[in-house]
Amino acid sequence: MKLPIVAYGDPVLKRVGADIEENYPELKQLISDMFDTMYYANGVGLAAPQIGLPIRLFIVDTGEDEDGSAGYKKVFINAQIIEETGEPWVFNEGCLSIPDIRENISRKPNIKINYFDENFVEHTDDVDGLAARVIQHEYDHIEGKLFTDKVSVLRKTMLKSKLDAISKGNIKTDYKMKFPNKSKRR
Repeated sequence: MKLPIVAYGDPVLKRVGADIEENYPELKQLISDMFDTMYYANGVGLAAPQIGLPIRLFIVDTGEDEDGSAGYKKVFINAQIIEETGEPWVFNEGCLSIPDIRENISRKPNIKINYFDENFVEHTDDVDGLAARVIQHEYDHIEGKLFTDKVSVLRKTMLKSKLDAISKGNIKTDYKMKFPNKSKRR
């Protein structure tokens, strides 16, 4: 089932997510719905806060690599980034909760992350490149952070009217969204 994506300005996007237990209600269905939602919106990652749930769950699927091989696809539950290493690199990022805004964001290329998968098996992985970047972006969501928090104050000031328009629902997307400040018309 495709779920509405929460838009910029909703307080759930600024909350640190809570850990969940293996018996979290309908977890398998939630994960399946999150993948359906992400694919429908043409995303490469989606965090539970983006569908209104303040929990430590996110998914990643980078799709096929340039050589046609399978990309990076995983479920992350109660994730903790242990370390980020390497020379920071800038990449143009966007977010399903902040449509039509893309910004150059600097992140380190290598991470070590501890998490549980969809079967509640614990893993500690070293990840690099694009997959590491997507993980860091989604991890920020479960930490109550957005990629726009990483831009300069001047740049954020320049984006203010666009961000306000998004929170009010004054934007068109190809996927269903939930807007925190949309006016109720009678």
